[in-house]
Amino acid sequence: MNNLQTLNDRINQFVAAVAEPIYPDVHNPWRQTCPTEATVDGPQRRQARLRSHLQTPNPRLLIIGEAPGYQGCRYSGLAFSSERLLVERSIPRMGEIQGLEGERITTRPKPWSEPSATIVWSALYEHGLELNTILFNAFPWHPEGAKGMHSNRTPTTAEKATGLEFLSMLLAIYPGIPLAALGNTASETLSSLNLKHTKLRHPANGGATKFRNGLTTMVAKGV
Repeated sequence: MNNLQTLNDRINQFVAAVAEPIYPDVHNPWRQTCPTEATVDGPQRRQARLRSHLQTPNPRLLIIGEAPGYQGCRYSGLAFSSERLLVERSIPRMGEIQGLEGERITTRPKPWSEPSATIVWSALYEHGLELNTILFNAFPWHPEGAKGMHSNRTPTTAEKATGLEFLSMLLAIYPGIPLAALGNTASETLSSLNLKHTKLRHPANGGATKFRNGLTTMVAKGV
């Protein structure tokens, strides 16, 4: 078995594992559907996108966020990636999945657009990292807020602990790749695993400039 086959096998195992759990007040994008989805095979399409994203050639950077949001990963299946970015074909390698590139995910009049996702991908393109960066979350699934499926909340302490197993599984696939954490929660999670990482300002709530500056500093140091 060659190295590429081994890598793909581990990615397939990870996607299968992360697609399995169902928890109260939490949506699993790779297993569950939403009433506003445009197709009946949404979870399978999100699994395909995640597999393709994780097959990043020559990965140079892993960016870990806190948890999926309803405007982004809940429908796209990719951390810091929205329906709008997929429709605009701004996410690398999605065109290799037949029938998925440029298609609408939801029946919403306008595609969902997540501001943080737009900022993150813009910065990755600026630094030529769009083809070599892996994005995921410390808590893999979408914690639904008080307003239901179209709201967010911070994962509970118990939920964060549950996510550690899956985050560790993911990071084991890419040993030695520089790690960045977006925000305090992601940084605390990586620290709890004794993992060296660079803490970047989350681009939300006015943090875009500090995020961009932090990534620029990382790149200057040799990412």
